[in-house]
Amino acid sequence: MIFDVEYLVHYISQFMTLEAGDVISTGTPPGVGMGLKPPRFLRPGDVVTLGIERLGGQRQNVRAT
Repeated sequence: MIFDVEYLVHYISQFMTLEAGDVISTGTPPGVGMGLKPPRFLRPGDVVTLGIERLGGQRQNVRAT
């Protein structure tokens, strides 16, 4: 990340009130497909899952449109 979490919280809190449970999206983490050699991108049929403990999860199927 270019800016660490402490800086982001400080910066954002200058123009909005952060409350317990707020989520700050920090962008794409390291290790993404573009950084692989060769690059690997999502393709139709791939499944993306994510979750947060005690909150829940979701599953997305990748398809071509």
